[in-house]
Amino acid sequence: MLENLTIKNYVIVGELNLNFSEGFSVLTGETGAGKSILIDALSLALGQRSESGVVRKNSDKADISASFDIKNNKFAQEWLSENEFDSEENELILRRVIYVDGKSKAFINGIPANISQVKALGEYLVDIYSQNSHHSLLKISTQREILDSFSGHNKEVAETKLSFKVWQELYSENQEFEKNKENYVEELRELQDKNSEFLKLDFSSSGWEKLQKDHKILASGNELIEGVKICLSNLELDDNSLNKTMSKLVSQFKGLVAIDSRLETQKKIIDSLEIELLELSRELNNYLHSLETNEGLQDEIETKIQSVFDFCRKYRIKPIELEAQSREWHHRLEKLNILLGEEGASLAVKDAKVKYDRCAKKLTINRKNTAASLSKIITEKLNQLSFKDADFLVSLKPIQPSLNGNEQVEFLISTHMNADSKPIQKVASGGELSRISLAIRVASISEADVPSMIFDEVDVGIGGGVAEVVGKLLQNLGNGKHRQIFVITHLPQVAAQSVQHYKVTKEIINNETVSAIKLLDENQRIEEIARMLGGLKITEATIDHAKEILS
Repeated sequence: MLENLTIKNYVIVGELNLNFSEGFSVLTGETGAGKSILIDALSLALGQRSESGVVRKNSDKADISASFDIKNNKFAQEWLSENEFDSEENELILRRVIYVDGKSKAFINGIPANISQVKALGEYLVDIYSQNSHHSLLKISTQREILDSFSGHNKEVAETKLSFKVWQELYSENQEFEKNKENYVEELRELQDKNSEFLKLDFSSSGWEKLQKDHKILASGNELIEGVKICLSNLELDDNSLNKTMSKLVSQFKGLVAIDSRLETQKKIIDSLEIELLELSRELNNYLHSLETNEGLQDEIETKIQSVFDFCRKYRIKPIELEAQSREWHHRLEKLNILLGEEGASLAVKDAKVKYDRCAKKLTINRKNTAASLSKIITEKLNQLSFKDADFLVSLKPIQPSLNGNEQVEFLISTHMNADSKPIQKVASGGELSRISLAIRVASISEADVPSMIFDEVDVGIGGGVAEVVGKLLQNLGNGKHRQIFVITHLPQVAAQSVQHYKVTKEIINNETVSAIKLLDENQRIEEIARMLGGLKITEATIDHAKEILS
């Protein structure tokens, strides 16, 4: 739920700090006062692309922050967790800074984020329906999305799309295979030869590293032998060797310890050193022996290394890339063997088609069940909106298998008794389309998970008693648990149904146009409803009428 919106230096807004609560809220004001600025600013915080010229005159940047309570929004919580954005005490803060040159920065809980991330998160927070949104309802794709969203079977939609893509990819591969079968046979033969050669190398990355290390050692064998012999000479052969010196020290300390036992610790150190030197001599002698007995191994290692380099030059591969390349060859071999096997390629296509059919059938069943329910609810809303004899139908027309399933979703309506149902764009006038759009939106989002919804003058073309019904519909929608409904309206009948009433004003301060928004108290609200009813001149009659509407 949206708790707070702070706007600084945005268009004609100097600074605004607004707090919001649950339920149905309206924003009213004169045309041009800046009502839509609030929506535009919030949209930027939610990840909408910024444009130049939105920074207030004489300012270097615009700063917009939106604070949300997400303790009841599991989808937002999961997104934050998955994307490693910390959330303290279930509070979420989105911030957007736009500079004069049009560049911008975005933040999620104070952490820099890209616009795509903010937009993805924003979809779990706020839905915005503009006054022109009813035009999108004329699109078949929008109608399908409304049905699928209402039913909550997004998983089935995703599975159907994925299975269709896999099926089509395999089908295309199979078609390509049939055209170039001879080339695939030749490729298979070449891969078999490559794989056979590679297996003879007995190559591994770890083995290659050891081979190179051993080669380096053997190539420097004489140098190593001479060096080790010198070390041994210093240890045990010379008259002044370390071992002989150490033996003298051991003997000396035995006599000293016999005189003073406090030297026992030092004697143990000397004894340990003597043992270590003897062990060193033994290890060096073993190492020298291994060098002297491995003189014939160098030729063998050099032969192996040369074989690897010859193979790599032949196929233009670096030794470090050999293992990865061999895995690619092996994978390709397996795929070609399947394709060239009996019914290999066609069988894979058949299996993919079976999987798609299973997913699409499940989606179709869900859509049929949901279509009947949604049709009934929208018809009820239309009846409330003075379409007394209207009948709304969510039609499912069978089509060829597609990315979106096996049926085309289309909204049909009959507005009169015994009239044929037709697509909504062929039946409704402008004013009727507004009412139909509103009925669809109210019905389809009644079970929506998004907690905050904004309707920007969606009641255009509606008036009279219908306007009051619209207000009550929106009020009922806002009565949902943990839900907010914001409506920008010029209709007093709609505004009167709200729980919170905000007024947007515009005035000149220091030769600059400034927009402001404030929450109205009871008396201020009466005056605003009267203004909306009576126009320029507010009379006692309009005041009384406003009180009556609000009662």
